[in-house]
Amino acid sequence: MQFEPTMICENKTARELYEAVKANPARARFGFGKKLAIVNVDFQQAYTRPDLFPKTSYVTDPRQIEYTNQISALARGRGMPVIWTRVAYKADAGDAGVWGTRTDTPDSLQNIKVDSERHAFDPRVKIDEAVDLVFTKRMPSAFFESPLQSYLVWHQVDTVVVTGGSTSGCVRATAVESLSRGYRTIVPEECVADKHESYHFANLTDLQLKYADVVGVAEVVDWLNAGSN
Repeated sequence: MQFEPTMICENKTARELYEAVKANPARARFGFGKKLAIVNVDFQQAYTRPDLFPKTSYVTDPRQIEYTNQISALARGRGMPVIWTRVAYKADAGDAGVWGTRTDTPDSLQNIKVDSERHAFDPRVKIDEAVDLVFTKRMPSAFFESPLQSYLVWHQVDTVVVTGGSTSGCVRATAVESLSRGYRTIVPEECVADKHESYHFANLTDLQLKYADVVGVAEVVDWLNAGSN
């Protein structure tokens, strides 16, 4: 039995497709649960500072870090976990695995070394070292071989809000694994970024349709503020 291809082909940009999905009032939502965690993925200079690292960094919404700091502060103020990840490897990149084998230039992933300028958090992010969970990861998902899962279980979290970059890489990987582990997963649109709008909006569309609620950051702010009244 043989069928003709059924894949839809149309002359629309990734942004247009995303806006159409976003505008659908009938789409189902996972919604917020009882307690959330903010998982801020890779707000490090390699990815947030085009003045220092123009080949690897990206800015989608100029207020991304401001918004992320805002919802992190609100969550922290309600006793809800805030997590910050970043990526780096040891001197010989032996812990980068197969992910580190595709290229080997000064800008390559495996050449983000521990305690380097590329590993450093962007100075604009507001981390409370005494309260927040901060760790270095080595693979796309913030859950992979990290303390994140046990931390969320201990804090009885049922909802994960994912921010950071890139939308098509570590944000997506973290969001998909979050859903796979049973968490309601939320991605505030203004709080994620990518290098190219095609990757960014294509992955927001896929996340919205399958793995997460992609919402305006104001919705996260409103939910956090409502709980403190």
